[in-house]
Amino acid sequence: MTTVLHKEQTYQVAENSTAADFAKTVHPSNFSQIVGVSVNGVLKDLSTVLAPNDDIRFIFLDDPEGREIFLHSSAHLLAQAVLRLWPQAQPTIGPVIEQGFYYDFANVSISELDFPKIEAVMAEIVAESLSIRREVFSNKVEASQAFPNNPFKKELIAELSEDSSITGYRQGEFFDLCRGPHLPSTKLIKAFKLLKTSAAYWRGDPSKASLVRVYGISFPTTKELRAHLQFLEEAKKRDHRVLGSRLDLFSQQDFSPGMPFFHPRGMIVWDALIQFWKDLHKNAGYLQIKTPQLLNRKLWEISGHWENYSENMYTLSIDNDDYAIKPMNCPGCMLYYKTSLHSYRDFPLRVAEIGHVHRQEASGALSGLMRVRSFHQDDAHVFLTTEQVENETLAILQLVEKLYGTFGLDYHLELSTKPEKSTIGSDEIWELATQALTRALQSCGKEFKISPGEGAFYGPKIDIHVKDAIGRTWQCGTIQLDMFLPERFDLNYTDSEGKKQVPIMLHRALFGSIERFLGILIEHFKGRFPLWLSPEQVRIVTVADRHADFGKIVLQKLHEQNIIATLDDSNESVSKKIRNAQNMQVNYMLTLGDKECENQTISIRTRDNRVIGEKNLEEFISVISLERDNKSLHALI
Repeated sequence: MTTVLHKEQTYQVAENSTAADFAKTVHPSNFSQIVGVSVNGVLKDLSTVLAPNDDIRFIFLDDPEGREIFLHSSAHLLAQAVLRLWPQAQPTIGPVIEQGFYYDFANVSISELDFPKIEAVMAEIVAESLSIRREVFSNKVEASQAFPNNPFKKELIAELSEDSSITGYRQGEFFDLCRGPHLPSTKLIKAFKLLKTSAAYWRGDPSKASLVRVYGISFPTTKELRAHLQFLEEAKKRDHRVLGSRLDLFSQQDFSPGMPFFHPRGMIVWDALIQFWKDLHKNAGYLQIKTPQLLNRKLWEISGHWENYSENMYTLSIDNDDYAIKPMNCPGCMLYYKTSLHSYRDFPLRVAEIGHVHRQEASGALSGLMRVRSFHQDDAHVFLTTEQVENETLAILQLVEKLYGTFGLDYHLELSTKPEKSTIGSDEIWELATQALTRALQSCGKEFKISPGEGAFYGPKIDIHVKDAIGRTWQCGTIQLDMFLPERFDLNYTDSEGKKQVPIMLHRALFGSIERFLGILIEHFKGRFPLWLSPEQVRIVTVADRHADFGKIVLQKLHEQNIIATLDDSNESVSKKIRNAQNMQVNYMLTLGDKECENQTISIRTRDNRVIGEKNLEEFISVISLERDNKSLHALI
């Protein structure tokens, strides 16, 4: 018999028992939901033979690791189907991604028209209930011989270290180089759908082989797949790139890839966001600064960016000296801090900056406003003593609640603690900092989880994950405790005993990237911005030319109250004018005809086609001014 540990209890199992054997013993009723096992913290297949004193944790389908195993096995299913249809195809890699999986192929042409026949073959393979078995190679030569006609697999094998464990997985006639783990059988992949194809390059390098990439998604049940496809359809309707173009908010230009152009309507939304941010921070006691975009190499060497981040920076030479466009705002704020002497009485010192930064992102990764090369970060750096960390973190979390709550965005918080190695600062300081952040999180009363060992090398951090209207989560803001930069830049302050000390620094961003946050808002609101954010709050629609003069009077009165309004006195029909305004998501339409001109009133209609009817203009202005000033998420009329 062999002794193993599971959920802090010991079990006796027969010699040479597999994880599957043990799973049937301890989870007989839901064994079918187990897809893998963690043995001493390492993910493995259920076929793994257990050794004495192994610590066992089973991986279920609904665990994050289980979902990844399921999706990766689905990628192998796709590759096997493609090879059955096109035996000359050369599979390269097939990773799991956030929304499913993909597989890249060489020496084949595949279009979306081919999807039905690929899916049919995938269904045949599932029905065959092929067992998925792990095989181990003794060396790189043996592994390479398993792929005689696939230079891509040979290249991957050649790059492995000599002491690497090289494994592959076989299901029927299909065999692939892979670390695993995998499902025990193809029969578990009940529901799948191929979504799209795209061009790709081997290793992401345009100078290397051109590949075809096939994306897919899969689930254990048809019901889950159907729900996901409905979700994708709704997400497609909210695509900020489509809505941004349709609503004339922003555009992308070939002359500056990854650097969006904001149009006048987009700037109205942008300015409303920025003003909201400024008011919020002014009331919270922040000072605002502006630092240069172009800074000398010596600064980036002090900060460590030149050594560790230069491949993501735009650099140039001026007067035989190297410079870089800033990829982040922090070093500039360090220089600002050093422009004057500081005492503990100055703390907490809150310094904020909306800084324009640039980062070299791969062209294939660029996506609308979500992944760009030029963007603005709403950074702030709070200089403080160790004793102030808890209260200041709590104050920032209260600021987070005000900011996201204004947009109707729910969120959860994630505390990342000290990594196992390559950190700075003593264990004592790390423990004090982590406990301070934990107490602040507990005090704020918001849901949070802990990610052990996922902190930055310079301190623990809190990440803010926002949930939008259709349940998607986005990592936006962050609160990072930094013990690194203040020391690197030789920052100091005088404590209560007159001694020089290095300040603790909280680095935090709430929007994160303002461009990305705006993209999230477009999709969250589906382009239907609340009045205070709307690029066009009111459109005046005249019935005939004779009503234009009164329309101009109404427009002037709206402008006098800082209401964003336009006048449509074109020769189009009233119904088309209303439809045009609704398509542009104008919050309110005011129709002016003979009766309204005679009574000096307006007839109100909303963008969701609610007819309010004839009202007094001053009353209307009063109500929507309240709606705007209170940043209401819903119409008050």
